[in-house]
Amino acid sequence: MRSLLGHGAVLLGFVAALAGIASTAGGLARRRPSAVAAGRRYVWLVLAAGVLATAAMEWAMIGRDFSLAYVAANDSRSTPLLFRVTGMWSALQGSILLWALILAAYLAAMGRRFRRRGGDPVVGWAMVAGLAVAAFFFGLMLGPADPFRHVAGAVPTDGPGPNPLLQNNPLVAFHPPLLYLGYVGFTVPFAFAIGALVTGRVGESWLVETRRWTLLAWGCLSAGIVLGMWWSYQVLGWGGFWAWDPVENASLLPWLCATAYLHSAAVQQRRGMLRVWNLSLLMATFSLTILGTFLTRSGVVESVHSFSESTLGPLILSFFGLVVAAGVGLIAWRGDLLRSPGAVDSPGSREGAFLLNNLLFAAFAFVVLLGTVFPLLAQAINGQTLAVGRPYFDRMVLPIALCLLFLMAVAPALPWRKAAAPVVRARLLVPAWAGAATIAGCVLAGVRGVLALVAFGLAAFAGSSALRQLATRVRRSGPAGLLGRSGGGMVVHVGVVVLAAGFAASSAFGHRGELRLTPGQSAAFAGHSLTYLGTRDARYSNRTAVEGLVTVDGRGLPARPAVSQFAGVTEGIGTPAVVSGPREDVYLTLDAVPSTPGGPAVIGVVVQPLIMWMWVGGGVIALGTVLAAAPDRSQRRRRLAKSPADEIEVTTDLVSGDVEVSRGAERSPVGVPGP
Repeated sequence: MRSLLGHGAVLLGFVAALAGIASTAGGLARRRPSAVAAGRRYVWLVLAAGVLATAAMEWAMIGRDFSLAYVAANDSRSTPLLFRVTGMWSALQGSILLWALILAAYLAAMGRRFRRRGGDPVVGWAMVAGLAVAAFFFGLMLGPADPFRHVAGAVPTDGPGPNPLLQNNPLVAFHPPLLYLGYVGFTVPFAFAIGALVTGRVGESWLVETRRWTLLAWGCLSAGIVLGMWWSYQVLGWGGFWAWDPVENASLLPWLCATAYLHSAAVQQRRGMLRVWNLSLLMATFSLTILGTFLTRSGVVESVHSFSESTLGPLILSFFGLVVAAGVGLIAWRGDLLRSPGAVDSPGSREGAFLLNNLLFAAFAFVVLLGTVFPLLAQAINGQTLAVGRPYFDRMVLPIALCLLFLMAVAPALPWRKAAAPVVRARLLVPAWAGAATIAGCVLAGVRGVLALVAFGLAAFAGSSALRQLATRVRRSGPAGLLGRSGGGMVVHVGVVVLAAGFAASSAFGHRGELRLTPGQSAAFAGHSLTYLGTRDARYSNRTAVEGLVTVDGRGLPARPAVSQFAGVTEGIGTPAVVSGPREDVYLTLDAVPSTPGGPAVIGVVVQPLIMWMWVGGGVIALGTVLAAAPDRSQRRRRLAKSPADEIEVTTDLVSGDVEVSRGAERSPVGVPGP
């Protein structure tokens, strides 16, 4: 029953996506709005198919239907309910199903949002592009990624359960869905970019329409990446949070391109510039989500984050190539229309700083992409096995990251078009003193290391600049000053600075070691006193564990680092214990259990300064994204026009006092109407 329902739903989603493509594209080609409107209704069938297929899979997981191969491989009778639910996206086929469900929800929301513009060709072609992506993922589930395939032979009475690392922490319920909301969400701005290129309406209006969609996807991806770092820190037992793993890089690459796009989109919206940049960045962002899907689901990389080896690699790689070819071809085709009417008047202007920001983000993405795929290319070309490790990434990325911190401080203080030196000096004087004072304070506190001092100084410079902007906005506009692109963007900057400071401190000044202790014995490590009280055996619904009891500085309940044993897994899985504080974390692992009762145990200890502030910074970034999506009430606009082509818009920023005058010729005279 569940298999029949699931297969039927997947088939419905695939057929509905193809029918929607045919109806919408045919209606656009024949100029028949009724056919275009009918095509838009197919997205509701796609959504219904995604919901039914997901419900069927969850029904099978919760009901322990071991007749389905996916359930038999990823569930067990001892798996707790939470991890049976999350088991749906904890393996290959289920992850494709989650992707299809989220994409269907985005397409349905897109159809509802633009339901009154059914005859608009940009919206129509955007829907065609989105449905084509949906058809691909539903098609995968009809073939090699079938989540409802029956087991071959006798039906087992039990299964091994999910991967132990995926049933060891409740963050599995939040991290993957947030990543997927980010990954899949970039389909909407990508689809509108395709629609704008196909119709030739490549002005600025489609940017306005997709701004909040892009912010939603970017915010979810940002939160998903930070939660993934926290998950790695809490679960994997190595005391770190980012290892430049290929699958980690696969999530970072689209984030870098999307971040660059959000900055340069503001330039295009105000000045009509960087059109090719923005379209290229959107194409790259979406293409890199597909490349990330290939890396995690093809088996070409070995990673604790990747799924098992499968036959999906060639199909996903072919789809990636098709997306890249379509994007490059459309941009080349519309090259004449993409010439920007505006130009950078001065390098010392906000648009000049944003252009430099774009170049740095592009360099960052290129460095990460090269380090990620170069070993794969070398192996494919000559069979040579290479490894690109952390030293390469740290050496190449660190200078770019420091430059970006500097730009985060300077760019918001620069006016549009041209900067007057006295104005910039007045806006940056206090932040510059804050940065210098931070460096001096760190030196007096005994902090050493040029790179660490520069990182702390630039973080203080950028953070003070953002806080100054926010304080000015709130003083002049009240709480409304926190809303909109400028206010919310500054809150995001504060979050990034807090995260960067935590990253720099924990990476530069962490302490790592091992202690061999007998019950009742104490030892000092990095300014902390640790007392080992012994071990205890614990039993949980899905595992057994040997837990070490360790007190830190004689305060609170003992921490319990453990070695857990899951059914069907021969090796023990380490489970760390973290004693967190605003100043530093004490991270404990049970590296060797006592061989005899009362014998010594080996306790791994990692002391990480300020690492809690990384997670706080991630929360501030999420808050800033929400604020940035709200309407900006701190600007006053006056429009003077005899006709749309002659329209003059005068924008006065009530906080900074910057005045911008733009004409209709500098903006797109034709485009998707604004809200």
